[in-house]
Amino acid sequence: MVDHPRARKLAERIQKIVAQMLDTRVKDPRLGFVTVTDVRVTGDLQHASVFYTVLGDEEARAGSAAALESAKGLIRSEVGKQTGIRLTPTLEFIADAVPETAAHLEQALREAAARDAEVAALAASAQYAGDTDPYRRPADDDAADADRASLEDGDEDDQPVRA
Repeated sequence: MVDHPRARKLAERIQKIVAQMLDTRVKDPRLGFVTVTDVRVTGDLQHASVFYTVLGDEEARAGSAAALESAKGLIRSEVGKQTGIRLTPTLEFIADAVPETAAHLEQALREAAARDAEVAALAASAQYAGDTDPYRRPADDDAADADRASLEDGDEDDQPVRA
């Protein structure tokens, strides 16, 4: 999808207008503490999707969604007046899922931290299955060479002599 500079500027302007309208002109008692998070405008400037979040429980979200839907015409007419473009875009209000996604990610991070703590506790009390140091040292190499030499000498004596 192509990023149109004019659409981006119009989206920023619509975001400011909608936020101002919700703060000053929309007096619906169902409207809770609404924050306009983003606006996306199509390339032909005919449609604008307004993303918002609501502080509160599910009842506050439902009431705010109904209040925004009923105030859509008033907000759209004000957007048309303040932007001055020939065709005012239609508005669509979409509840932004950022808070729920953030809560889900925070929960996943807490679970991962708890599992990491469990693994660290198990690792602290763990013991080696074999020797604590499985690698050979230079002193061990001398003893191994002596053992190898004695085996080689013993092999020659054990073989039958052919005449």
